Amino acid sequence: MIAADFVTHGVGGSTDLPIPFLYAMVGASWALTISFAVLALAWREPRFDAEPNPADPPPRRPWLAVEGALLTGLFLVALFARPDDATNGGIGALYVLVWVGLVPLALVAGHVWRDLSPWRTIQSLVGRLSGRPNGLVAYPRRLGYWPAVVGLLAFVWLELASPDPGDVGAVRVWVVGYVAVTIIGGVVFGPRWYDRADPFDVYSAVVARLSPFVRDGRWALHNPLRTLPQIPIEPGLVALLATLLGSTAYDSFSASAFWQSKSLSVLAHSLTLLGFCLVVAALFQLASRATGGVTPEERAALPGKLAHSLVPIVVGYILAHYVTYLVEKGQAVVFALVGSDAEVSYVLSTHTSTLAALKVSFVVTGHVLAVVAAHDRALVVLPRAHRLSGQMGMLLLMVTYTFTGLFLLFSV
Repeated sequence: MIAADFVTHGVGGSTDLPIPFLYAMVGASWALTISFAVLALAWREPRFDAEPNPADPPPRRPWLAVEGALLTGLFLVALFARPDDATNGGIGALYVLVWVGLVPLALVAGHVWRDLSPWRTIQSLVGRLSGRPNGLVAYPRRLGYWPAVVGLLAFVWLELASPDPGDVGAVRVWVVGYVAVTIIGGVVFGPRWYDRADPFDVYSAVVARLSPFVRDGRWALHNPLRTLPQIPIEPGLVALLATLLGSTAYDSFSASAFWQSKSLSVLAHSLTLLGFCLVVAALFQLASRATGGVTPEERAALPGKLAHSLVPIVVGYILAHYVTYLVEKGQAVVFALVGSDAEVSYVLSTHTSTLAALKVSFVVTGHVLAVVAAHDRALVVLPRAHRLSGQMGMLLLMVTYTFTGLFLLFSV
């Protein structure tokens, strides 16, 4: 039931959704262009650069650590102790509840993954027993987010380009490898490993900066565009976000009739997936550097300083692409885990107008927030004489991302 159909994301293409594709494209593009025009005229000084990054995160909450250990135990039992067939709820738990559910969880509850992570709990216990709470050696700064990028690529390859993403044995091997690397990395490098190298932990931390309800690990209503620039700028940040956005775009593309009609090798699927991620990263690098009045060193630093503006696009597109998957198949996963025979409620698939409006709203909202975030940071990092002209490349990129995202969502 779960493993057999988890690869079918969303509810089909444009023929299933009542919003005309052209209207969605034109409306979204005008929304971005008008937003930028208003910002250019009325927003001439930065407003979101004053809030400093906290020096130390709050302590982990023990009751959530216990809950995380119990949930992880339930997942591992479901994956390794259940049959090697479509009734195995562990696969759905990984692909639906963990991978897709991580985004709304972080938006609502902040970086709660940090508290739930059983791997951080194990590292903490080992560190206390060994007297080395910060690990055996310091985490090399030059590595930055690159280990997390590798982990994310490994996961999206398993889900989207491997020979059989629903194969229980393959998923078990991936999970064993992930757990081993994550625990060993934490013991060696300490908590810093999870902040930079654990793909799920890093993903949660990045999305949590966009949460309007939690700030610095504490409940507080606030403007998330003030916490979004707090994402630490380290090597691999652009590649991390490009992997998230590019892999989701490839997921949409791979569901198209054109792609499904092709009989391609695993290598072809893998290279196409990688190509989507590389194109997203390359376009962002070019657009963020397209300004005058800066030195070569300053130009090279611009992608990292503007990278946080990609987060709303990533979140908006992932919510648009996977909302049906999470709401409807998420029910089936939960029922499989608890052994229930309850019927799945197809609350979105049967209300196509609502679903179409949600998809367009998620994409447009994400891109408008990205334009605002990029514009505000451009006022800080670009020379005064190039504050507007230097943003033309980013505006063109945002429109391109919007067109491509809506095309993949509605026309394939």
